[in-house]
Amino acid sequence: MQPQVGIIMGSKSDWPTMERAAALLDTLGVSYEVEVVSAHRTPDKLFTYAKSAKSRGLKVIIAGAGGAAHLPGMAASQTNLPVLGVPIESQALKGMDSLLSIVQMPAGVPVATLAIGKAGAANAAILAAQILALNDISIAKKLEEFCTNQTQTVLDNPDPRVI
Repeated sequence: MQPQVGIIMGSKSDWPTMERAAALLDTLGVSYEVEVVSAHRTPDKLFTYAKSAKSRGLKVIIAGAGGAAHLPGMAASQTNLPVLGVPIESQALKGMDSLLSIVQMPAGVPVATLAIGKAGAANAAILAAQILALNDISIAKKLEEFCTNQTQTVLDNPDPRVI
């Protein structure tokens, strides 16, 4: 299956966060590829990846980065595909550095910025699916099922004391 979403991250250590996006895309039936692409260590690879993304069939890029977190913004500077930025929680500043680096993009180079950490990775996957669902009925149906199941799980378990 041709990947529709690219999941990229600045280093292998970002995978425990970004695997949440991959797992949700699996649940929603969205094809994806995963790759480490460092804005600082492999800038040429980043530019090639982002510039070729559309011609390779990608429709959305999810980019996770920690610390200085330049990956999402630099990817967005090289493509007109939607780029969804996931701030990775850092040890020093608990991800605030990552969040601020991703969210403070200049006008004309947008990056949709999600929450810090695994919640952000999950929401990036759901947002990517929502974008794709605009033109893909099968993804739209799986997304609707996911939302219905999520709501039902809460309704079926109203007492927080019951495990």
